[in-house]
Amino acid sequence: MLKAGTIKGPIKALGAMSGTSLDGVDAAMIDTDGEAIYGFGDSAYRTYEPDERAILRAALGKWPGADLSAAQEVVEAAHIEVLRQFERAELIGFHGQTLAHDPRGRGTHQLGDGAVLAQALGRPVVWDFRSSDVRLGGEGAPLAPFFHFACARWIGAGEPLAFLNLGGVGNITWIDPRKARPEDEDALLAFDTGPANAPLNDLMQERLGQPYDRDGAVARKGQVETGALELFLDDPYFFRMPPKSLDRDAFADMIDLVRELSDADAAATLAGMSAAAVMRGMEHCPSPPARLLVTGGGRKNPVMMQMLRAALDCPVIPVEDVGLDGDMLEAQAFAFLAVRVARGLPTSCPATTGVRAAVGGGEISYPE
Repeated sequence: MLKAGTIKGPIKALGAMSGTSLDGVDAAMIDTDGEAIYGFGDSAYRTYEPDERAILRAALGKWPGADLSAAQEVVEAAHIEVLRQFERAELIGFHGQTLAHDPRGRGTHQLGDGAVLAQALGRPVVWDFRSSDVRLGGEGAPLAPFFHFACARWIGAGEPLAFLNLGGVGNITWIDPRKARPEDEDALLAFDTGPANAPLNDLMQERLGQPYDRDGAVARKGQVETGALELFLDDPYFFRMPPKSLDRDAFADMIDLVRELSDADAAATLAGMSAAAVMRGMEHCPSPPARLLVTGGGRKNPVMMQMLRAALDCPVIPVEDVGLDGDMLEAQAFAFLAVRVARGLPTSCPATTGVRAAVGGGEISYPE
């Protein structure tokens, strides 16, 4: 069995991600030594059923000590089910389900026990990626930037570019691929831009019983309410310098700002808020990126993408246009980070989370 410290070259790593959108579990293989990408492998997706999603939604915002047994069973069972399909995986990266994130207060809470997965799957599992970063003064998020740096190298980028992940929360990674390592000075800048899909998904669920606005069909029929948008952009978060991060429900009052609007206008306004948050975030980039590569579910919302294209000076394109898989990029990221943890390499640095020095996160559990 693969042991930490014994990795000499690329291995077949498997990563899993269950995001704050609460849609399901992504799982993906990658060939990597934790520094370079040598190839991408198979992937799979396991959706959460409506009853499972309701259990997870009820657990959001809760910390260890609360009764989370039902939610933990959902998270662990869903991951085991999808990860069992990958018999060739040598190492597994398990992010868990983020329930609460308060790096300046109670810390960060990802539900799920990697030891349970290691025992069920018979492979070593790297998990609890964020806690050590928070203990050392970091935001604990975002954690994908070191992988984004490797992706920029893999696609052959020769000038600064940026990755934008539009998940439940939006985050951006500005990259200078000419630097030797992601932890080098001026190689990266990363931070959460603001809410992305989470408020819009919550609106769709609350008003229409739908998990999200498929193809932007509802938002496309509406108009952005500029007064609500201006109130949103007055939030102190947008005046903080990065690195910075958010909890999924940090902007829960966005729904209240659109409460009196029609379904279409409310959806359009929430999409506009998410896009405006990105526009504000782009102002922090050390230099203008040559292109913005968009990943996460938001890239499938034509309304949100058009808003970004209309406001930004650089090309805004889905990551598929450069040969990457936007549905699986975060799962691949945690496969990549798992290998870095096993090799004792850093997974975050001052420019990505504000941690005091480059630090490696993660705990490794082995099957008995």
